[in-house]
Order: sequence, then C-alpha cells, then structure tokens
Amino acid sequence: MMPSIRLVLILIATALTCTCAFAADSNTPVRVAIIGLVHGHAEGLFEALPRNSNVQLVAIVEPDTALANRYAAQFHLDHKLFFTDTERMLNETEPAAVLVYTSIVDHRAAIETAARHGISAMVEKPLATTLVDAIAIRQAAREHHIHVLVNYETTWYPSNQEAYNEVAQGKLGTVRRIVVHDGHQGPKEINVSPEFLNWLTDPDKNGAGAMFDFGCYGADLSTWLMHGQAPISVTAVAQTDKPAIYPKVDDDATIILRYPAAQAVLQPSWNWPFPRKDMEVYGETGYAITVATDQLRVRYAGDKAESQIQAPPLNAGRQSSLDYLVAVIREQIKPEGDLSSLDTNMVVMQILDAARESSRSGRTVTLKPLPN
Repeated sequence: MMPSIRLVLILIATALTCTCAFAADSNTPVRVAIIGLVHGHAEGLFEALPRNSNVQLVAIVEPDTALANRYAAQFHLDHKLFFTDTERMLNETEPAAVLVYTSIVDHRAAIETAARHGISAMVEKPLATTLVDAIAIRQAAREHHIHVLVNYETTWYPSNQEAYNEVAQGKLGTVRRIVVHDGHQGPKEINVSPEFLNWLTDPDKNGAGAMFDFGCYGADLSTWLMHGQAPISVTAVAQTDKPAIYPKVDDDATIILRYPAAQAVLQPSWNWPFPRKDMEVYGETGYAITVATDQLRVRYAGDKAESQIQAPPLNAGRQSSLDYLVAVIREQIKPEGDLSSLDTNMVVMQILDAARESSRSGRTVTLKPLPN
C-alpha cells in the first residue's frame, strides 16, 4: 500500500474513533460528587438526581457521620458512596463535577480542591461570603481551566427568562427600574434543619443574614438584565426586626443599585408574610412583572390596562441546575453571561460586598473595577 494512502486511512480511522468517542461521551451520564450536606437545598437535589438520567452520583463527602447517616436513611443511599475527606474522594472516584452543599464560607476551599484535580464545580448561591474569596475562586477557575457555576432557584423560572426576552425584544423600551422581592417568613419560622439554621444565622459562615441569603437573587437578576454591567454605586440598609431569633444577623434589607440611566431596588427579607421570589422590570414604554414561576403581568405603550401572559418553557439544557451542569460539561452551552456564570456572579459579589459595607457604614459605596 502506498504510504500516502496508508496515512489517509490512518487519519480517517482516527477521526472515526474520535467521533465515536465524543458521541459516546455525550451519551454517558456525567459523574458527579456532592461535597457537604449542611445546606438544606441538598434535600431537593437528592429528590432530583434519580429523575435525571444524564447524571450519575458517584460520591458524597460529609465529615459529620450522623448527618451522613440521616441522609443515607432518608434517601436510601448506599453507604459506600460516603466519604469524610474531599481529597480522598476525588482521587478514588474522579467525578467530572462536584455539587457543593456546604456553608457559603466553605465554597472557596471546596472549589480550590476540586480545581487542583481539574474538576468543575456548581455551588449553591451566593458564590462566596467575601469579594476576596470570589476573586480567589476566579483565579482557581482560570488557572485550572474549570467551570464554576452558581445555582439559583430563580434561574429555572420561565417567567424570569420571558421578562428578559421582553426587554431584549424592545417591548418595554430602555430599562429604567428593576425591583426584586425575595425571601420568606424566616429560616427558623419555616423550620429549616438545625445544621442549616446554624450557619445561615452566622455572619462569618453566611456573609450576612437575609441580605446575602436573598439579596443575591436580585443582584444576579439585575446583573443579567444589565448585560453584566456593574452598578456605579450601592446603597443599603439592613436591620434585625426579630433579635430574639436572629441576634447576629440582619433579617431585613433594602439594596439600591445605581446605574448610569437606571436603578435596581432589591428587597431581601426573612420577614415576608409568605415566601416570594418575584421581579418587576420597568422600561420607558412598558413593564413586565413576574408572577410565580411561569406567568407575567405586562403592559405596553398604547395598552389601556395590563394583561397576563404565560411564559413558554425554557430551552433544553436550561430547565434545571442538573440539566444546565450537564450541558456545560458537555460543551453544549457556553455559560458566559448567564445567570449561573462565574462572570455574572463576580459582579453579584461586588454588589453584596458593597451592600454589607454600606449597611455597616451608613454610606453609599462606589464600586471600583474588579482586578484582572
């Protein structure tokens, strides 16, 4: 056989092998490991995992063996899945991604450990407790070429996506004001688990109280609607209306973000009479107000009254945190600019860090550009 023909056949065989491997890889469940069980949202994760054939749970790290045993019994988990040490777990199971359900202050350590193994991470909101930790997380992601994603429940609401679409399609005109309400009656009042309540009400482990717990939602949505633009300044007030329950942290806050030609008002609280996660977007010629997860109230220029519309379902790969993680790992979605993306959440951390400082000092905080 002529050398040139042999070379061509080898190249074709190699290409076919790579194509088949890529196709198989795209159909193989993504191996995931869970780090931490002290975050109450972990219960929802364990309910979702069996319903998603695109992910395979290979390990769980939880140093509190009593807590680990409780989850094992509640969700009928094999005890062989459990580890007490993250490094050992990563070496032995080699997941493609980790899902972090620790306290917020422990996000940095979990991400940096995973990053050294080249493993991507998705954490529960917010990204970190300080901007310093967020910058360190970004550095680890860059150095080790991994994805860092942040999971917000509101990311998977069709109503929020439709509000974004209303703006993008010019139906509301230029955005002038965003108002976001988030929260519930309080973690103690809704009976979160003891291990969850313990760190939620610790300013060092959570960053603040309601301000961080629910202010991050509005900061995330506002940054997304403003296409990643950081506000010029942040002004915040925070207070504790229930000191007998929350003596160390705020349970109510208001955060004002000033942009060159718009404002966003974030209202996180543990004092709402009912749980809520809704948003109002006002433009020069119309408005869109989200109602629950999949409806909106809208009014456009020329309308005599508002109407209610149904938001269409989200696109494939964007309907849940697990779907999104899989799509990013398989390179079917590029996360830049998304609600869960690291770049968006670096701005969120600028906002939260400044809000905490503003509430402490009683002064408006002007934001500085993030260091590269």
